[in-house]
Amino acid sequence: MGMMVSARRVGAAAHEVRYEFGFADRFDRILVLDPRTLRARVEDGHFDAAASAITAKIVSSWRDLGDLPQRVLFAS
Repeated sequence: MGMMVSARRVGAAAHEVRYEFGFADRFDRILVLDPRTLRARVEDGHFDAAASAITAKIVSSWRDLGDLPQRVLFAS
């Protein structure tokens, strides 16, 4: 079974970048990424497959482009 997770950046500070994310444009969760360490956490405390997939996509984009993306989509 496939999975589609999308995220959009909603805030950025020196110590954290915040993304709303969810399945198929249903932005119902918040991912918080530390841009210095690239460690991520989810505000609801449930770091599941969707959170892991979108975090990997954000970090991959950062490595490719040198900046954290405004929007990102993971599809499998």
